[in-house]
Amino acid sequence: MMDSSSSHNQNLSDNASIETTAILIEIGQGKLDNAEKLLPHVYNELHALADSLFRHQKPGHTLQPTALVHEAFIKLVDRNRTPWQSRSHFFAVAAKAMRQILVDHARKNRAEKRGDGWNRIALDEHLCPTSQNEIDMYDLDTALTKLSQLDKRQSDLVELRFFGGLGVVEAAELIGISKRTAELDWRMARAWLRNELSSE
Repeated sequence: MMDSSSSHNQNLSDNASIETTAILIEIGQGKLDNAEKLLPHVYNELHALADSLFRHQKPGHTLQPTALVHEAFIKLVDRNRTPWQSRSHFFAVAAKAMRQILVDHARKNRAEKRGDGWNRIALDEHLCPTSQNEIDMYDLDTALTKLSQLDKRQSDLVELRFFGGLGVVEAAELIGISKRTAELDWRMARAWLRNELSSE
């Protein structure tokens, strides 16, 4: 049974999500001035996600979590009248934006920086094939692109969960599959990526 404190916190969370969705819908309708109103609602979660992506990187790399958040946010609000459906939809698109930004930076610096670990990011321990729990961003993107050609749904699920920080239930709802199917896809995708990244 939920106590009054938990119930109150859940209500606050639900209200915040409703307010965020309302702002997103207005931005999608062309009211870009509402981007200033949106930022406080999503900044902490975007920054927490960026922090997790950078947790095991060596110091001194050219892209910092805060810069990643800002670049991603600008890309998101500058999209031409995106028909935002919900807060989860926003973070799903944010996942794609962050992935593309990280890959672009990794590709740009790969040749001259190869070997110093600047473009390596931490992965879920069940996804990563190495004991150091990190993998090259460029290699991960290549593997996900290959997985997308084999099974787009599994690739989308990994992107939503890893880059978007979504749980199984949220990701399943966005893709349009059951929780059970998402859990099975997640296990299969992790196994495939472990094998693919190990061979890399």
